[in-house]
Amino acid sequence: MSTENKPIPLVLASQSPRRLDLLAQIGVTPDAVLPADLDETPKKAELPRDLAKRLAQAKAGQVAQERPDAVVLGADTVVACGRRILPKAETRDEALACLELLSGRRHRVHGGVCIIHNGTAKVRHVMTHVGFKRLSRDEIAWYLESGEWQGKAGGYAIQGRAAACVDLVNGSYSNVVGLPLYETAQMLWNAGVRAS
Repeated sequence: MSTENKPIPLVLASQSPRRLDLLAQIGVTPDAVLPADLDETPKKAELPRDLAKRLAQAKAGQVAQERPDAVVLGADTVVACGRRILPKAETRDEALACLELLSGRRHRVHGGVCIIHNGTAKVRHVMTHVGFKRLSRDEIAWYLESGEWQGKAGGYAIQGRAAACVDLVNGSYSNVVGLPLYETAQMLWNAGVRAS
């Protein structure tokens, strides 16, 4: 029996439910989800775009060692004001500091995407400009109460309540959510992964 037309398995090297939802939006369902376990601390003087690319490739690379038979997709999202990299907010104080910094300012969201197939890694960087309105104390408190900021780069989720605070998106919206879909779809297609 020929296996030439057998679909290539796709493995997502991320535990993000947002990335699963985004892939579903373009008709792609991973055959497995195997989150990578990495230290995501930026290196000294590392630029935001370089961090996003490095982490995406490291995630995909770690999982590709376990699944050399598959196409492995790794991704990372980095929010930055200039060269300053904002954390993935884990505490209310971290989220507050992020929102106070982003209030009334433009910032950049850097997305790194890596596909590893047959031992070859392809890496892309996508940047989106995002602007926040000037936030009042009440608006910041309202957003913090939602809890949506937990574990989110820059302390916000644009697909949730933060949409009421964003007055500019220039570039890929899905990149801000967690995965630049246009670039990801092209990379998957080139690796032989087809939407269902």
